[in-house]
Amino acid sequence: MSTVSAVSGVHGGELGEALGGGLAEGLAAVSYPTIGHFLEDGFVDPAILSLLDGVKVAGPAVTVRIAENDAYAMNRALLALYPGAVLVVDMSGDHRHAPVGAVTAAAATAQGAAGVVVDGVATDLLELRATGLPVFARGTSCLTTKRVRSAGSAVNVPVQCGGVQVNPGDWVLGDDNGVIVLSPEAAAAVLGQALASDAAEPALLARIASGEPLESVLAF
Repeated sequence: MSTVSAVSGVHGGELGEALGGGLAEGLAAVSYPTIGHFLEDGFVDPAILSLLDGVKVAGPAVTVRIAENDAYAMNRALLALYPGAVLVVDMSGDHRHAPVGAVTAAAATAQGAAGVVVDGVATDLLELRATGLPVFARGTSCLTTKRVRSAGSAVNVPVQCGGVQVNPGDWVLGDDNGVIVLSPEAAAAVLGQALASDAAEPALLARIASGEPLESVLAF
């Protein structure tokens, strides 16, 4: 199954400026590993991977920090989602309790979310895959968050995800290779270079396939 998700609307006008100049369309089109040729920062721990195959996600972040197995914090974050957003979940270092499962994925899908990224684990793997919602996590577990509340939880605040700070509204890019988080400014600055590199790659591959000497093709 192949899924390509990008922002399709705005939330209360908040995204108008961020989407100017075709940024959303460009980020949905560019190859994310190509961005890795030009930047060093913003790359989430590679242990956080897609639980579905063939996905590609580009959307602004809605963030939640979950403390002490607080399942109610996830519910508040789900209510804050809007079409095209990517929910980024900071589990405060807890990689045992899953905050995302079948009901969470169904609710996120109903809100129009483009995907979910968890710095932790997920559950209900078969049901998650059936929804088609891209979910990125460190793995799966049968142990879940609980119906408890914690003062340490918060929605739409700066969070940490896989060693990267994520602010609400940052661009979250994810595919089968991993996840990148960029500020709107950083995303706009690198996009042109990355798209140009993508455009040049087919000709380079064709030259290699044709048997042209590598000395004339590769930079060294």
